[in-house]
Amino acid sequence: MNKFTVFVLLSLALSFSNIIAQPKTDTLLKMGWTPQGSLGVNLSQFAFENWTQGGENSISLSSIGNFGYYYRHPGWFLSNRLKAAYGFSKTKDRFYTTDNELRLENVLIKEFGWKLNPYFSNEVRTVIANGYDYSINPEQQISAFFDPGYINQSLGFIYDQKHFNTRLGIGLQETFTNRFNSYSDDINTTDIEKFKIETGIESVSEANYEFMKNMMYTGRLRLFSRLNSLDVWDVNWDNIITAKVNDFINVNFNFNFIYQKDQSLKAQYKEILSLGFSYVIF
Repeated sequence: MNKFTVFVLLSLALSFSNIIAQPKTDTLLKMGWTPQGSLGVNLSQFAFENWTQGGENSISLSSIGNFGYYYRHPGWFLSNRLKAAYGFSKTKDRFYTTDNELRLENVLIKEFGWKLNPYFSNEVRTVIANGYDYSINPEQQISAFFDPGYINQSLGFIYDQKHFNTRLGIGLQETFTNRFNSYSDDINTTDIEKFKIETGIESVSEANYEFMKNMMYTGRLRLFSRLNSLDVWDVNWDNIITAKVNDFINVNFNFNFIYQKDQSLKAQYKEILSLGFSYVIF
C-alpha cells in the first residue's frame, strides 16, 4: 500500500470519526417534493492612483449556486442536486478564470429502515467556461464545456444520518472529450480515443454540521479507484466553512484537494477566503 493510498484512507476515517461524534440535527424532508436553492456572490476590487508601494487595478468576482429538488415517499428517497460555480479576476492586461465547476447529482435510495440501504446514483461533472493553464505565457486552453465531461454511475449501499452520510458501491465512470483528448486517450494505442469507460469502486461521504453558533462546516469526499489499478485513487475533497454575519452576508473559507491522474500527476489544491452576499431563494 503506497503513501497516497494511506492518505486517502486516513482522510476518510478522520472525516467519519470527527463528524459522526457530533450531535444530530433534524434535517428530515417532508413527504412529496421539496425544492431548495441558494445563490452566493463574492466581489473584491483594488484601485490605485500614484501608489508608490506598487499594485495593479483589479476586480475579482466569484459566484456559486446550489439547488436541490428532493422527493420523499414511504420507502423511497430521491435527491437531485445541482452545483454551479464560476469566478474570474480581471487586471489591466489579463483575465483569469478562478472558479469553474458544474455538477449534477441524482441519488435514489430504497429505505428498508436498515443501517445500510441500497442506492443508485448518477453524476455529471464538467466545467462551465473554457479553462486555461496560466503557468505558461501565453496561456494555453486545457478544457471546455463537457471537454472533458465525466458521467458516473454507482450501485451499492448508503449509511445515512441526519448530519452525515457515506455510500460505497461498484461504479462506472465515462469520460468524454472533443479537442482535449489527453483525458480520454489510451497512450498504448495508435488511435486517439475521445471516449473511455472505466469500472471501479466509488465512495462518497458528505457532512453538514453547525459546530459553533452561526458557523457551519460542509464537506464532501469522493473516492474512485479502477478495478485494474486499486492502488491508484481519484480524490476530490471539498471543504467549506461558512460564518454567517447576518441573513445576507457570509464569510466563507473553501479548501479543495483533488488528485486525478489523467488530469495531473501532481495533487491539486484550491483555497479561497471570501466575504460575500448569500441569498436563499427557496
